[in-house]
Amino acid sequence: MRYSPFTLTGSSLKLLKPGERGIVARLVAANDRIARKLKELGIVPGMTIRVEQRSPRFIIQAGLTRLALSDEVIQAIYVRLPSH
Repeated sequence: MRYSPFTLTGSSLKLLKPGERGIVARLVAANDRIARKLKELGIVPGMTIRVEQRSPRFIIQAGLTRLALSDEVIQAIYVRLPSH
């Protein structure tokens, strides 16, 4: 099954800009290694994350933790955009 990177209420994490928030809607890991990495990082559906920076490293804040994510991990995370 292919997922669209963006809908009216959701998006691939990769498309969010610094300062934007999203609630993890689903994780679509390309392989077991990525799935394990997401688990190790504690990224789970329902978690609110905020993009802090996109370059030179993609950094998010999840709870009180700042995480630098690889491109493979970023592509596995789909978020629901909070309503304003």
